Amino acid sequence: MRSKNLCLSFTSLCLLAAADTAIAEDWQYSLKAGVANAPRYSGSDERMTAPVLGAKIVSPWGIFLDTDKGLGWGYEGNALSFSAYVGASSSRKDKNESLHAGSKRLKGMGEIKSRPQLGVNAAYNLGGVIIGATLEHAIEEDKHKETGKAYTHLELSLGTNLYEGRYGSVDTAISSHFGDRDYLQTWYGVTTGQASRSRFQAYKAAGGNISNGMNLVWSLPINEHTQFSTLLDVQYLSDKAGQSPIVERRLQTSVVGVVEYTF
Repeated sequence: MRSKNLCLSFTSLCLLAAADTAIAEDWQYSLKAGVANAPRYSGSDERMTAPVLGAKIVSPWGIFLDTDKGLGWGYEGNALSFSAYVGASSSRKDKNESLHAGSKRLKGMGEIKSRPQLGVNAAYNLGGVIIGATLEHAIEEDKHKETGKAYTHLELSLGTNLYEGRYGSVDTAISSHFGDRDYLQTWYGVTTGQASRSRFQAYKAAGGNISNGMNLVWSLPINEHTQFSTLLDVQYLSDKAGQSPIVERRLQTSVVGVVEYTF
């Protein structure tokens, strides 16, 4: 399952955990595997459980290839962390599939196709409080006029470490998500054409705040190279998204457990 919100949450965790780490002197490789339980789509009251698999390679010069974010370059200094990347955007289907976001309740809404996406994220450590921001822009997907418009998404976060000791570490962050008009229309809007093919009334979404919430991450080292992390992410859809006819539940919760091996 490819869930960008969960990936961004784990990105926030990485920025919190690595704010004082310099660029690696050697090549670094990591593999991760786990399981996620999350809503079938943003606003759904149905849930799905799916595997989480990923890999990352980081060069000594900061260039990385990450199955979550794509190809990019990153820097981690004493207080500032930054990365820029090119990857793939999220997608959604209008039928039930075990490895993809979406639901048969969206039948007639059409598929939101993944397309190339540009992203930047940064975090700054203010004495243990981490200010973070992630900006992503998905380019236009010409073949699907209703669901293929270019759009921009912004996540702002504020996090800190709650515990560091024998039982690993616990980090938390509050976050707010924002989107432009095309983002909200793509993911929460209903065009007249979609309304004629689905069970939903037409809804024209405006840009603005998408959701507000928090996440809690517990990370437990197993040995020098292996770590287990579990994430609880809670988001409440704001009026911009929450009033959409496709939204069945505004409070959205996701749980992820992942084992990561680094070498």
